Amino acid sequence: MTFALRRTTTNALRSIGLVLSGLLVLSACSRPPPEAALREAVAAMEAAIDARDAGALVRHLDDDFIGPGSMDRDGARRTAALYFLQHARIGLVLGPLSIDLQDARAQVSFTVAVSGGNSRFLPESGQVHDVRTGWRLHDGEWRMTSIEWTPKLR
Repeated sequence: MTFALRRTTTNALRSIGLVLSGLLVLSACSRPPPEAALREAVAAMEAAIDARDAGALVRHLDDDFIGPGSMDRDGARRTAALYFLQHARIGLVLGPLSIDLQDARAQVSFTVAVSGGNSRFLPESGQVHDVRTGWRLHDGEWRMTSIEWTPKLR
């Protein structure tokens, strides 16, 4: 009787261990909540700008991205590359993100201070903008569909 009880207990512990292992695997595979995923995408775009990598920047743009002046995805890549060539340094300081989620779409708004220049102490140029971006969830990944910005300083 003791052997049967010990065997049943061992089997029960194994079953619990398998269930817990399965839950850990599932939780590791789960995606972050939409708001966290959007914040990660914006941070990745900011890192691409810091790294002066136009290719990495446009990986977050949807295929049908539209920007100011009807700029498409390739136009955004070329514009970013041009800014990287024109300015030895590009600085960004993002304000808090405001995220409005609607199913598989989202709007992310924020204020950003942008500076660019060759000087270590004073930027060659600088501006603060109100930015509004549109996003769409595509194959489990948030991709920017639109961007518009308005200068705050005149």
